[in-house]
Amino acid sequence: MSKQPKSRQRGISFLGLVFVGGVLAIVGVVSAQVFPTFIEYQAVVKAVKKASSGSTVPEVRSLYERSAEVDNITSMKAKDLDITKDGETIVVKFAYEREILLTGPAYLTLKYSGQSR
Repeated sequence: MSKQPKSRQRGISFLGLVFVGGVLAIVGVVSAQVFPTFIEYQAVVKAVKKASSGSTVPEVRSLYERSAEVDNITSMKAKDLDITKDGETIVVKFAYEREILLTGPAYLTLKYSGQSR
């Protein structure tokens, strides 16, 4: 009978598994809170592009308000839009922040901005 060399077991320990699982759970919870803000940002971009087709400031604000109502945008109001004219083109700029409570005094601050073109 020949002796086989002892092979050392490799892998992750139970404590390592618990740690990795905890980190993945935290990342999952934070991602679940960030994802809706990104979807809302996409809706704001779409509404701003649609609103930039207006020819006057009140018309641009009205178009944005209608789109915001349909897409349930709560982070940006029409009064927060920065509306300028570049030659013959209406340019609508926006910027806003969203805060997500992580734990205790810790917040995750997301800053979104963009413009029509």
